[in-house]
Amino acid sequence: MQFSVVQGDIAQQRADALVNAAGTSLRMGSGVAGALRRAAGEQLNDEAVSKGPVDLGAVAVTDAYDLDADYVIHAAAMPHYGDGRVTADSISDATRNSLEAADDLGCESLVLPALGCGVAGFELAEGARIICEVVDSDDPETLADVRLIGYSDEEYRTISRVADEVRGD
Repeated sequence: MQFSVVQGDIAQQRADALVNAAGTSLRMGSGVAGALRRAAGEQLNDEAVSKGPVDLGAVAVTDAYDLDADYVIHAAAMPHYGDGRVTADSISDATRNSLEAADDLGCESLVLPALGCGVAGFELAEGARIICEVVDSDDPETLADVRLIGYSDEEYRTISRVADEVRGD
């Protein structure tokens, strides 16, 4: 499927669904989760925690509260802090399950961060390649606008380069 790469704060994006880079506990701490929690309000964290814990690679869906979206899809690409490591499989599974959940909800647009990278510690270019390959091979029914987002200049440039390679641009 076609996808684009954008730069910015995921909490400021407008889409049917935003994906949270979650741990298996679904407790919203720092990074992407912290940005979403601060913009949406504490109810987002409360609802997310009430749906956890989930298995590594699994997702849970909550309301988006004060975000400019209908849903937040909490994708557990990383174990709860101290309970293991992020793996290529957990990133792949979390990405695939996020796309499937958005499609099942009838979403047309989705914003996806670099799951498992950043505060979770997985190498960004390798993680971005996994995510881009999963998105590129997806065949959704309703999703038409999938945006991968990088916050910093460096993150955006890395994701963009990898996306171009995967798409053959």
